[in-house]
Amino acid sequence: MAASLEELEARMVEYRTAIREASRRGEKDQVRRLRSQLRAVGDEYGRLVDEAEELGAPDEAHVAGSGSPQAGSSPPTRASAPIREQAHQALTILGASAGPKLIAATHEAFLSETVVTTRLGSLRRDEERSFAAQPFARPYYICPALTYDRLTPVRGLLAVSTWPLEQRVIGPLGPRVDFLTHARSIGRQVSRIQEADHQPTLPAWALLRRFALNIPGAYEGYGRPDATRVVEAAEAEVSVHADADNATRNAAAARAREQLADPARLLFGATRVGGVDKVEADAENR
Repeated sequence: MAASLEELEARMVEYRTAIREASRRGEKDQVRRLRSQLRAVGDEYGRLVDEAEELGAPDEAHVAGSGSPQAGSSPPTRASAPIREQAHQALTILGASAGPKLIAATHEAFLSETVVTTRLGSLRRDEERSFAAQPFARPYYICPALTYDRLTPVRGLLAVSTWPLEQRVIGPLGPRVDFLTHARSIGRQVSRIQEADHQPTLPAWALLRRFALNIPGAYEGYGRPDATRVVEAAEAEVSVHADADNATRNAAAARAREQLADPARLLFGATRVGGVDKVEADAENR
Protein backbone atom coordinates (compact mmCIF):
# COMPACT_ATOMS: atom_id res chain seq x y z
CA MET A 1 0.00 0.00 0.00
CA ALA A 2 1.36 3.41 -1.01
CA ALA A 3 2.38 5.74 1.77
CA SER A 4 0.31 8.86 2.43
CA LEU A 5 1.73 12.38 2.38
CA GLU A 6 1.64 12.48 6.18
CA GLU A 7 3.62 9.22 6.42
CA LEU A 8 6.20 10.50 3.95
CA GLU A 9 6.53 13.76 5.89
CA ALA A 10 7.11 11.79 9.11
CA ARG A 11 9.80 9.71 7.40
CA MET A 12 11.57 12.82 6.16
CA VAL A 13 11.62 14.25 9.68
CA GLU A 14 13.13 10.98 10.94
CA TYR A 15 15.78 10.96 8.22
CA ARG A 16 16.75 14.58 8.87
CA THR A 17 17.13 13.84 12.59
CA ALA A 18 19.22 10.76 11.83
CA ILE A 19 21.40 12.75 9.42
CA ARG A 20 22.12 15.38 12.08
CA GLU A 21 23.06 12.71 14.62
CA ALA A 22 25.27 10.79 12.17
CA SER A 23 26.96 14.02 11.11
CA ARG A 24 27.64 14.92 14.74
CA ARG A 25 29.28 11.51 15.23
CA GLY A 26 31.37 11.97 12.09
CA GLU A 27 29.82 8.95 10.29
CA LYS A 28 30.22 10.21 6.71
CA ASP A 29 29.18 6.97 4.99
CA GLN A 30 26.03 6.79 7.07
CA VAL A 31 25.24 10.44 6.28
CA ARG A 32 25.53 9.71 2.55
CA ARG A 33 23.22 6.69 2.82
CA LEU A 34 20.65 8.60 4.85
CA ARG A 35 20.69 11.54 2.44
CA SER A 36 20.13 9.17 -0.47
CA GLN A 37 17.14 7.66 1.34
CA LEU A 38 15.84 11.14 2.17
CA ARG A 39 16.03 12.15 -1.49
CA ALA A 40 14.09 9.03 -2.50
CA VAL A 41 11.33 9.81 0.00
CA GLY A 42 11.33 13.47 -1.09
CA ASP A 43 10.97 12.44 -4.73
CA GLU A 44 8.02 10.21 -3.85
CA TYR A 45 6.45 13.07 -1.89
CA GLY A 46 6.87 15.43 -4.83
CA ARG A 47 5.34 12.87 -7.19
CA LEU A 48 2.25 12.55 -5.01
CA VAL A 49 1.87 16.32 -4.72
CA ASP A 50 2.20 16.72 -8.51
CA GLU A 51 -0.42 14.02 -9.05
CA ALA A 52 -2.76 15.78 -6.66
CA GLU A 53 -2.28 19.02 -8.58
CA GLU A 54 -2.98 17.38 -11.93
CA LEU A 55 -6.09 15.63 -10.64
CA GLY A 56 -7.32 18.63 -8.70
CA ALA A 57 -7.50 16.45 -5.58
CA PRO A 58 -9.08 18.07 -2.51
CA ASP A 59 -7.25 18.46 0.74
CA GLU A 60 -7.18 15.17 2.68
CA ALA A 61 -8.32 16.81 5.92
CA HIS A 62 -11.30 18.32 4.14
CA VAL A 63 -12.25 14.97 2.63
CA ALA A 64 -11.92 13.22 5.97
CA GLY A 65 -14.14 15.73 7.74
CA SER A 66 -16.74 16.20 5.07
CA GLY A 67 -18.67 13.02 5.78
CA SER A 68 -20.24 10.67 3.24
CA PRO A 69 -23.41 11.68 1.42
CA GLN A 70 -26.48 9.63 2.13
CA ALA A 71 -27.45 7.01 -0.38
CA GLY A 72 -29.47 8.41 -3.23
CA SER A 73 -28.69 12.02 -2.35
CA SER A 74 -26.97 14.42 -4.72
CA PRO A 75 -23.77 16.17 -3.62
CA PRO A 76 -24.29 19.83 -2.73
CA THR A 77 -23.45 22.24 -5.52
CA ARG A 78 -22.94 25.96 -5.70
CA ALA A 79 -23.10 28.32 -8.60
CA SER A 80 -19.74 29.33 -9.98
CA ALA A 81 -18.75 32.96 -9.79
CA PRO A 82 -18.64 34.86 -13.11
CA ILE A 83 -15.39 34.27 -14.98
CA ARG A 84 -14.33 37.93 -14.63
CA GLU A 85 -14.83 37.72 -10.86
CA GLN A 86 -12.81 34.50 -10.69
CA ALA A 87 -9.99 36.14 -12.65
CA HIS A 88 -10.12 39.22 -10.40
CA GLN A 89 -9.95 37.13 -7.23
CA ALA A 90 -6.95 35.12 -8.45
CA LEU A 91 -5.09 38.16 -9.80
CA THR A 92 -5.67 39.99 -6.52
CA ILE A 93 -3.98 37.10 -4.70
CA LEU A 94 -1.09 36.96 -7.19
CA GLY A 95 -0.46 40.72 -7.25
CA ALA A 96 0.96 40.78 -10.79
CA SER A 97 -0.08 40.02 -14.35
CA ALA A 98 -0.60 36.32 -15.03
CA GLY A 99 -1.67 33.86 -17.71
CA PRO A 100 -4.85 31.76 -17.75
CA LYS A 101 -3.26 28.57 -16.38
CA LEU A 102 -1.77 30.32 -13.34
CA ILE A 103 -4.99 32.22 -12.72
CA ALA A 104 -6.94 28.95 -12.78
CA ALA A 105 -4.42 27.15 -10.56
CA THR A 106 -4.43 29.98 -8.00
CA HIS A 107 -8.21 30.15 -7.86
CA GLU A 108 -8.46 26.41 -7.33
CA ALA A 109 -5.68 26.39 -4.72
CA PHE A 110 -7.13 29.11 -2.50
CA LEU A 111 -10.80 29.41 -3.45
CA SER A 112 -11.52 25.74 -4.21
CA GLU A 113 -13.33 26.46 -7.45
CA THR A 114 -12.32 25.30 -10.91
CA VAL A 115 -11.78 27.95 -13.57
CA VAL A 116 -12.29 27.09 -17.23
CA THR A 117 -9.13 28.46 -18.84
CA THR A 118 -10.66 28.61 -22.32
CA ARG A 119 -13.14 31.18 -21.02
CA LEU A 120 -10.27 33.34 -19.82
CA GLY A 121 -8.96 33.47 -23.39
CA SER A 122 -11.93 35.52 -24.59
CA LEU A 123 -12.41 37.50 -21.38
CA ARG A 124 -10.13 40.39 -22.32
CA ARG A 125 -11.99 40.98 -25.60
CA ASP A 126 -15.33 40.84 -23.80
CA GLU A 127 -14.09 43.38 -21.26
CA GLU A 128 -12.82 45.69 -24.00
CA ARG A 129 -16.19 45.56 -25.78
CA SER A 130 -17.98 46.27 -22.51
CA PHE A 131 -15.75 49.27 -21.81
CA ALA A 132 -16.27 50.62 -25.35
CA ALA A 133 -20.04 50.37 -24.97
CA GLN A 134 -20.17 52.00 -21.52
CA PRO A 135 -16.83 53.31 -20.21
CA PHE A 136 -16.14 52.93 -16.47
CA ALA A 137 -19.54 51.37 -15.81
CA ARG A 138 -17.85 48.63 -13.82
CA PRO A 139 -15.64 49.02 -10.73
CA TYR A 140 -12.84 47.14 -12.48
CA TYR A 141 -12.01 45.51 -15.80
CA ILE A 142 -9.79 42.56 -16.66
CA CYS A 143 -7.31 44.02 -19.10
CA PRO A 144 -3.99 42.99 -20.66
CA ALA A 145 -0.48 43.66 -19.48
CA LEU A 146 1.28 46.11 -21.82
CA THR A 147 4.66 45.91 -23.53
CA TYR A 148 7.04 48.58 -22.26
CA ASP A 149 8.27 49.62 -25.71
CA ARG A 150 5.18 49.61 -27.94
CA LEU A 151 2.47 49.77 -25.29
CA THR A 152 0.60 46.97 -27.02
CA PRO A 153 -1.14 44.08 -25.22
CA VAL A 154 1.08 41.25 -24.04
CA ARG A 155 -0.47 38.13 -25.44
CA GLY A 156 -1.88 35.82 -22.77
CA LEU A 157 -1.17 38.03 -19.74
CA LEU A 158 -4.11 39.47 -17.82
CA ALA A 159 -4.14 42.24 -15.24
CA VAL A 160 -6.65 44.39 -13.32
CA SER A 161 -7.59 47.86 -14.49
CA THR A 162 -7.43 49.34 -10.98
CA TRP A 163 -3.74 48.50 -10.64
CA PRO A 164 -1.26 51.32 -11.24
CA LEU A 165 -0.15 51.43 -14.86
CA GLU A 166 3.41 50.71 -13.73
CA GLN A 167 2.21 47.38 -12.37
CA ARG A 168 0.75 46.37 -15.74
CA VAL A 169 3.77 47.28 -17.89
CA ILE A 170 6.12 44.40 -18.75
CA GLY A 171 9.76 45.22 -19.50
CA PRO A 172 12.79 42.97 -20.07
CA LEU A 173 12.95 42.03 -16.38
CA GLY A 174 9.20 42.01 -15.95
CA PRO A 175 8.56 38.27 -16.40
CA ARG A 176 11.09 37.34 -13.70
CA VAL A 177 9.99 40.08 -11.32
CA ASP A 178 6.34 39.13 -11.74
CA PHE A 179 7.24 35.46 -11.19
CA LEU A 180 8.89 36.40 -7.89
CA THR A 181 5.90 38.58 -6.99
CA HIS A 182 3.62 35.60 -7.59
CA ALA A 183 5.82 33.39 -5.42
CA ARG A 184 5.90 35.94 -2.61
CA SER A 185 2.12 36.43 -2.74
CA ILE A 186 1.40 32.71 -2.73
CA GLY A 187 3.81 32.18 0.15
CA ARG A 188 2.10 34.90 2.18
CA GLN A 189 -1.32 33.44 1.41
CA VAL A 190 -0.20 30.00 2.62
CA SER A 191 1.25 31.58 5.77
CA ARG A 192 -2.03 33.39 6.49
CA ILE A 193 -3.96 30.14 6.20
CA GLN A 194 -1.55 28.41 8.59
CA GLU A 195 -1.66 31.31 11.06
CA ALA A 196 -5.44 30.90 11.15
CA ASP A 197 -4.91 27.27 12.23
CA HIS A 198 -6.14 25.90 8.92
CA GLN A 199 -4.44 23.50 6.55
CA PRO A 200 -3.74 24.72 2.98
CA THR A 201 -5.11 22.48 0.25
CA LEU A 202 -2.87 20.10 -1.68
CA PRO A 203 -3.17 22.31 -4.80
CA ALA A 204 -1.95 25.25 -2.69
CA TRP A 205 1.11 23.29 -1.52
CA ALA A 206 1.75 22.11 -5.08
CA LEU A 207 1.56 25.68 -6.40
CA LEU A 208 3.95 26.97 -3.73
CA ARG A 209 6.36 24.12 -4.42
CA ARG A 210 6.29 24.82 -8.16
CA PHE A 211 7.46 28.38 -7.55
CA ALA A 212 9.91 27.48 -4.79
CA LEU A 213 11.75 25.03 -7.05
CA ASN A 214 12.71 27.93 -9.34
CA ILE A 215 14.01 30.37 -6.72
CA PRO A 216 17.54 29.93 -5.36
CA GLY A 217 17.57 29.21 -1.65
CA ALA A 218 13.79 28.85 -1.37
CA TYR A 219 13.47 25.08 -1.11
CA GLU A 220 15.56 21.98 -0.51
CA GLY A 221 13.32 19.85 -2.70
CA TYR A 222 12.03 17.62 0.11
CA GLY A 223 8.56 17.73 1.60
CA ARG A 224 6.40 20.81 1.80
CA PRO A 225 8.14 24.14 1.26
CA ASP A 226 8.42 26.57 4.14
CA ALA A 227 6.21 29.48 3.09
CA THR A 228 8.24 32.05 5.03
CA ARG A 229 11.47 30.86 3.46
CA VAL A 230 9.95 31.10 -0.03
CA VAL A 231 8.80 34.67 0.64
CA GLU A 232 12.23 35.69 1.96
CA ALA A 233 14.07 34.10 -0.98
CA ALA A 234 11.73 35.79 -3.48
CA GLU A 235 12.17 39.15 -1.79
CA ALA A 236 15.94 38.76 -1.80
CA GLU A 237 16.01 38.20 -5.56
CA VAL A 238 13.44 40.91 -6.29
CA SER A 239 15.69 43.43 -4.54
CA VAL A 240 18.42 42.66 -7.07
CA HIS A 241 16.18 43.52 -10.04
CA ALA A 242 13.98 46.19 -8.45
CA ASP A 243 15.82 49.39 -9.45
CA ALA A 244 16.25 48.50 -13.13
CA ASP A 245 12.76 47.03 -13.47
CA ASN A 246 11.08 49.97 -11.74
CA ALA A 247 12.94 52.43 -13.96
CA THR A 248 11.66 50.67 -17.08
CA ARG A 249 8.10 50.47 -15.79
CA ASN A 250 8.02 54.09 -14.63
CA ALA A 251 9.38 55.42 -17.93
CA ALA A 252 6.94 53.33 -19.97
CA ALA A 253 3.99 54.35 -17.80
CA ALA A 254 4.87 58.03 -18.12
CA ARG A 255 5.11 57.69 -21.90
CA ALA A 256 1.80 55.82 -22.01
CA ARG A 257 0.00 58.55 -20.06
CA GLU A 258 1.38 61.15 -22.46
CA GLN A 259 0.73 59.29 -25.71
CA LEU A 260 -2.36 57.21 -24.98
CA ALA A 261 -4.88 59.94 -24.32
CA ASP A 262 -7.84 57.62 -24.87
CA PRO A 263 -8.70 55.85 -21.56
CA ALA A 264 -9.59 52.68 -23.47
CA ARG A 265 -6.07 52.53 -24.90
CA LEU A 266 -4.54 53.12 -21.48
CA LEU A 267 -6.42 50.04 -20.30
CA PHE A 268 -6.32 47.80 -23.35
CA GLY A 269 -3.20 48.99 -25.17
CA ALA A 270 -2.26 50.70 -28.41
CA THR A 271 -3.79 49.34 -31.62
CA ARG A 272 -1.94 48.52 -34.80
CA VAL A 273 -2.49 50.40 -38.08
CA GLY A 274 -0.79 48.94 -41.15
CA GLY A 275 1.88 47.28 -39.07
CA VAL A 276 2.59 50.48 -37.11
CA ASP A 277 1.40 51.11 -33.58
CA LYS A 278 -1.48 53.59 -33.57
CA VAL A 279 0.25 55.54 -30.82
CA GLU A 280 3.32 56.00 -33.04
CA ALA A 281 1.18 57.16 -35.96
CA ASP A 282 -0.56 59.69 -33.71
CA ALA A 283 2.78 60.98 -32.45
CA GLU A 284 4.01 61.52 -36.01
CA ASN A 285 0.85 63.50 -36.93
CA ARG A 286 1.12 65.93 -34.02
